[in-house]
Amino acid sequence: MRTILFLFLTVISLSACRQTTAPDAIQLRFNDDGVFKIAQFTDLHFVDGSPNSATTQATIRYVLEIEKPDVAILTGDQAIDVPSANIWPAIARIFEEAQTPFAVVFGNHDAETITKDSAFLLLERSPFFIGEKGPETIYGTGNYVLEVRNRTSNQTAALLYCFDSNDYPQNSKLSYYDWIHYDQIEWYRQQSEKYTQANNNEPLPALAFFHIPLHEYEQIAASETFVGTKGEGIAPGKINPGMFASFIEMRDVQGVFVGHDHNNDYIGITSGIALAFGRVGGADAYGYLERGARIIELHEDNPRFFSTWIRVPSGVEHCYYYPSGLTDDQEKNSIYLPAQSVNPTKNGVAYNYYEGKFRSVDEITSTQVLQTGTLKNFSIREAATEDGFAYEFHTWIKIPQKGLYNFHIFSDDGAKLYVDGQPAVDNDGSHSEESASGTLALDEGFHDLRLLYFDDYMGQVLEVGLSSKYIVETLIPDELLYLPE
Repeated sequence: MRTILFLFLTVISLSACRQTTAPDAIQLRFNDDGVFKIAQFTDLHFVDGSPNSATTQATIRYVLEIEKPDVAILTGDQAIDVPSANIWPAIARIFEEAQTPFAVVFGNHDAETITKDSAFLLLERSPFFIGEKGPETIYGTGNYVLEVRNRTSNQTAALLYCFDSNDYPQNSKLSYYDWIHYDQIEWYRQQSEKYTQANNNEPLPALAFFHIPLHEYEQIAASETFVGTKGEGIAPGKINPGMFASFIEMRDVQGVFVGHDHNNDYIGITSGIALAFGRVGGADAYGYLERGARIIELHEDNPRFFSTWIRVPSGVEHCYYYPSGLTDDQEKNSIYLPAQSVNPTKNGVAYNYYEGKFRSVDEITSTQVLQTGTLKNFSIREAATEDGFAYEFHTWIKIPQKGLYNFHIFSDDGAKLYVDGQPAVDNDGSHSEESASGTLALDEGFHDLRLLYFDDYMGQVLEVGLSSKYIVETLIPDELLYLPE
């Protein structure tokens, strides 16, 4: 408590020295380094006159002072007590003092004491508020898009979709909590299509923010790959309206950020989209997690990548990288395979070719080699028959920098990858198109790659890719592969 009080008094004194005049027109923009930072605050649960409100404000001010985000997005349940007409201006003043643009989406509690329209009228008095009521022809209040410009022009480089996930349905027999309605989804699809067409039919990288989690968060909770705290079940509405399916179909939203469940702050990836909870921020809210915020960083030069972490007064937690799903903790705790003492000079992949009836890659090298040669990359296009063949590939991969690397195999039928003799990816067996992956910690330099592949019947596919914290999943480039000497 002494630490929090000290932070509160310190940040107050810093904020008091600042000007609170907003620019004439706030534009969100990547900075000169090509970085755009977002602070997600959620479930602040301000109670007018509560002694805990000072702690909540101190937490927000601390995060703003330390992280200096380009925008703050509040994802619901900010004001939960009468008179909330006093609370909304108090919230706005925090961001005015920090000179931080901020936006708001509503949670299920926000409209219990004041209408959403009235809350917007109060917020719009702040020169730093950049949220919008959104179209009146669709369900909810506060469905809008924030554009993030690139660092050199007014061209839109990224999108932040804000949705009203609503509160309680009119028919309580259907569900306790409401959901994002069909006309909101249709509005999103129209916006997404408009921005995609304006960007030469290429979807812009986008994130989505709202309060109540989607049903697909259950998939993350059931996985073994999420990162962060799962301290309770998720509480969506019982109706699944298909918002997530539209995110997949429109191909722009890479991450979804919600609140609502205070003991959850985890993040994971399903169907290529990250689903994350923010960190509860309100001292008057239930839950045992240290109060703080989720930080998200976008990178203009790497538009299909973002990093995110939890910032609290005691430090940083759960640093996570999309789309690899890797974390800083994994890197710190990993044992790295040393680079090999070789110096190959020619790019390529060596191979042995086999034919026969195979059910496992372990059977390949016990048969006769029919052909040897070299290729630019892993490829099965030169196979002499449509079914019943196999390859043994051998190459050196040049790892550009020390770190964790995910290797990916997409194959029909079986394949196994070994790195420096260590099993890396196992996609063995007779099967149709399937994916498998594995992660290894590798030093910078050359590492030995050996890949075994066989085709049984009906379809032949082989793709070998990699990703890392800063490398979005891609087929291994030709220039990283070198012929063994």
